[in-house]
Amino acid sequence: MRSRPQPRSSRRPAPRADAGGGAAPRETSWERVATWYDGWVGDRGSVYHRELAIPAVLELLEPRQGESVLDLGGGQGVLAPYLVDAGTRVTVVDASARLIASAKRRHARLPGARFLVGDARRLPAVAGLDAGTFDAATVMLAIQDMDPLSDVVRGLDWALASSARIVLLMTHPAFRQPRHSGWGYDEGRKLTYRRIDGYLTEMAVPMKSLGGGLPTRSFHRPIGAYVNALAEVGFAVDAMREIADLPPDRRPGRGTRGDARGNAEIPIFLGLRAVRR
Repeated sequence: MRSRPQPRSSRRPAPRADAGGGAAPRETSWERVATWYDGWVGDRGSVYHRELAIPAVLELLEPRQGESVLDLGGGQGVLAPYLVDAGTRVTVVDASARLIASAKRRHARLPGARFLVGDARRLPAVAGLDAGTFDAATVMLAIQDMDPLSDVVRGLDWALASSARIVLLMTHPAFRQPRHSGWGYDEGRKLTYRRIDGYLTEMAVPMKSLGGGLPTRSFHRPIGAYVNALAEVGFAVDAMREIADLPPDRRPGRGTRGDARGNAEIPIFLGLRAVRR
């Protein structure tokens, strides 16, 4: 989904190429709202990046000194300083030329970091990338903006070395589907609950326009779709993290749906790590 990380729709709205799959291309680019998004995220990320998303990615990735990491859908480079701090070299690839320009401006002095414009579905065509040269790849809060998934995963397989790992972090597909989930209140039980009215069916969901741009789409898939797509190119999931939302009093803005117990029990993000079998 495409909105600020709030309880109902919280995932990093990553700019993507015009995603295809089917007879007509599906518009998912955030190029039109790059200035708004860059200003909102800043150098080190929103509170959701800093407190939830980035720590989860680093925990699953376990970056090692001297490794080369591909950050796919990395936008204006919010993850790059953390990867460099961990001792890795990082290459950020994103479809939005304006966000890559922002990444270069914000992180011009970051050692060992590169920022490339490229389509996540066509990584072999991205100038500056070579086959089998990365030790690991991260896709932080962007995979649900990419379609078709199979093309993205095949590209990651092409870019990664024979011994490698992939870390995906996404809005939890089982509980945070855009337009198909939300908070409810059971008056009889005095209980806040999460309502889900769709999960197994894959769908492209039109998202609310932000920053004055045209609406984009989020691509909902069940968890099994990610596990199976990774398995088809020889990767096996060996770790999974389900991450609870921030407490209501620590969330930015006014979108404080749900209660403390509901937000602590029903995860907002899902992290997967996959390694070559």
